[in-house]
Amino acid sequence: MQVNPIQLFDAESSTFTYILVPPGSREAVIIDPVDRHVERDLAHIARLGLQLTHVLETHAHADHVTSAGKLRAMTGAKACVPSGCGIPPAEVQLNDGDRISFAGHEQIDVIHTPGHTAGSVCYLWRGNLFTGDTLLIDGCGRTDFQSGSADALYDSVTRKLFALDDATRVWPGHDYKGQSVSTIGWERRHNARLANRSREDFVALMAALNLPRPRLMDIAVPANQNLGLPHSV
Repeated sequence: MQVNPIQLFDAESSTFTYILVPPGSREAVIIDPVDRHVERDLAHIARLGLQLTHVLETHAHADHVTSAGKLRAMTGAKACVPSGCGIPPAEVQLNDGDRISFAGHEQIDVIHTPGHTAGSVCYLWRGNLFTGDTLLIDGCGRTDFQSGSADALYDSVTRKLFALDDATRVWPGHDYKGQSVSTIGWERRHNARLANRSREDFVALMAALNLPRPRLMDIAVPANQNLGLPHSV
């Protein structure tokens, strides 16, 4: 049975946060929470009578600060992060093929998808794929910083994500065009950066983007490597 997540949005960084709640359960998982919305997210959890058990990060973000550390402190949830992202305070360091168990028999599969960053992961749960910055709707994340690699991203998407069932729903980490959800089948056939494009063409395309440096990068990345909490002096 496919169950849609609760999808929340931060307009300043165009970031999606997701709350996962299995049918009939009071346990919940949150993916990529944003610091400025910690009260909003806690209000959703309280309103629905839920207990937050896990806080998941897809990578160490460069455009916003996470609330993972605050949520862990306030709810007792476990912080779960990709092992390759340099986030040592998290008690769960995830690797490719790992499974996160919650709410009895619920399983979230961890897929290591390097490219946007070297440690980036995606999460697969009940036919829903949470892609972070690896795969966006009709696009993909940039590959020009944080050990990014267009070569690696091409493999991550075409060999791992596009190998999933066509009906798998794609829930991206960002949206800049007013879109909220897609499918693997649609992205495989129509994604403007990746569909029917050779590796060489994709690498050349990404190298020519010349995107501006994220405004908050020097603040966000170190903060996110400490789960969004101030570093001790």
